Amino acid sequence: MIFLNRRLKICSTPSVSPCDFLRGRQKSIHAKKAIPGSSANKGGCETCHGPGSIHVDKGGEKGAGIIAFGKKKGDAKAGDAKCLSCHEASSTLSFWKMGKHKSAGVSCDSCHTVHQSGKKNLKMSEPDLCYTCHKDIRAQVNKRSHHPIKEGKVSCNDCHDPHGTFGKKLVKADTTNELCYKCHSEKRGPYMFEHPPVEENCLNCHTAHGSNQAKLLSRKTPQLCQACHDWTRHPGAPYTSFETFRGATPSKQLTARDCMNCHSTIHGSNGPSTRGLRFVR
Repeated sequence: MIFLNRRLKICSTPSVSPCDFLRGRQKSIHAKKAIPGSSANKGGCETCHGPGSIHVDKGGEKGAGIIAFGKKKGDAKAGDAKCLSCHEASSTLSFWKMGKHKSAGVSCDSCHTVHQSGKKNLKMSEPDLCYTCHKDIRAQVNKRSHHPIKEGKVSCNDCHDPHGTFGKKLVKADTTNELCYKCHSEKRGPYMFEHPPVEENCLNCHTAHGSNQAKLLSRKTPQLCQACHDWTRHPGAPYTSFETFRGATPSKQLTARDCMNCHSTIHGSNGPSTRGLRFVR
């Protein structure tokens, strides 16, 4: 107990009292002896922080024989090595070494804390934890058309794996379309008439996190459609009185002008003949 008090006096900080620190650690999964492989069944604090004898003998000198997670630039690699010594065999970390977070120098303790209890020992809940780095995504999610992330119906982890994947942007699928089809299966088809940009990549027309246009579209229609189709059929040149006012009632080419007023099956169609070919309802 004398040794424990000496350690607490050395290691405690004004913002965290020794009692609060111990209470928090006792709730952590790493302090439970009932869990095989936990640090409580090994060397206790020294399992992760290294031998404390040098630290104590030098009167609590900072950096003396102690691995202090996240305190210095070199600590990320040393800290991760300590975490991986127990967790490397986990299936969730199979692609950690090839992931973007690893190459960017993000360490385990950037997101997780070993001394507190909580879901997966995260420092805070999603999506707030992700927003601490990805502030541009926070701005997109706050736009009028967005995936229901802030409503709590979709989380970042539903689409992305922070520990690494084969796909781009840490997505949990081989391609963007395969990821989207997990929820939007009605867009998968098969269709007799495929819309080439849809088949290639959903992100050709949509943004993933949020947009000021309806249905997460990257641009407003018909400008989005005319990025590819401006040269034929319905050109983007200004309409004259001949195309617009042919009688007492204005035509659809002038009011409520939108390609999907007619071409509603834009993701693909099984319609007969040219109606299906032109994605006309």
